Amino acid sequence: MKNNLSNLQKQIIICKKCPRLVEWREQVAREKVKRFAEENYWAKPLPSFGDPNARLLIVGLAPAAHGGNRTGRMFTGDRSGDWLFRALHKAGFANQPTSVHRNDGLQLTDCFITATLRCAPPQNKPAPEEIANCRPYLLREIALLKNVRVILGLGKIGFDNALSACTEVYGLNLTLRPQFGHGAEHALNSRLTLVGTFHPSQQNTFTGKLSEEMFDKIFRRVRQLLRQYQH
Repeated sequence: MKNNLSNLQKQIIICKKCPRLVEWREQVAREKVKRFAEENYWAKPLPSFGDPNARLLIVGLAPAAHGGNRTGRMFTGDRSGDWLFRALHKAGFANQPTSVHRNDGLQLTDCFITATLRCAPPQNKPAPEEIANCRPYLLREIALLKNVRVILGLGKIGFDNALSACTEVYGLNLTLRPQFGHGAEHALNSRLTLVGTFHPSQQNTFTGKLSEEMFDKIFRRVRQLLRQYQH
């Protein structure tokens, strides 16, 4: 399975399905911003990463233009990642609380991180056809990650796309469509729970819509759910 996941990530890295995203990610890498003027940007689609035996799958939105698009690893080198890895470290899923570049020694245990979109979109707003182009990668990952018991959707787009992908991969027949909300929790079947959280974006954290305690509480609940699945 590890090799299959690895081969899939190699396919993702060379993807050029979305001309607008290819142009944007490469433009950002050329023009940069002052604080990263001396850095070589990754400027390719981002592979997912984490533990191939993970029971927790996190589905985000897309790389940040000067975060993942620069560093080459999801949620690495931006404010959202600062929040995410701090919370994962507190909950015992990450070996360190920070992540600044893809070779900084960060390791995830029992957790795998992916995203709805693998390239940074302009204004952080992907077009529907771009999400559709990326969808097969998410479907394949979910099919390959055999041990997943909890899926955490970061923000409404992450939540909705995780739900849609699970419905297809697992052939779910849901009578009521689960609705996104911070702390929303939906048992999709006897072996899988979908959880929602506000995205740790600056828009949410700077305004206080999402606090550190609120975010940490989500991961404490994830731990409780995983313990329940052991019994």
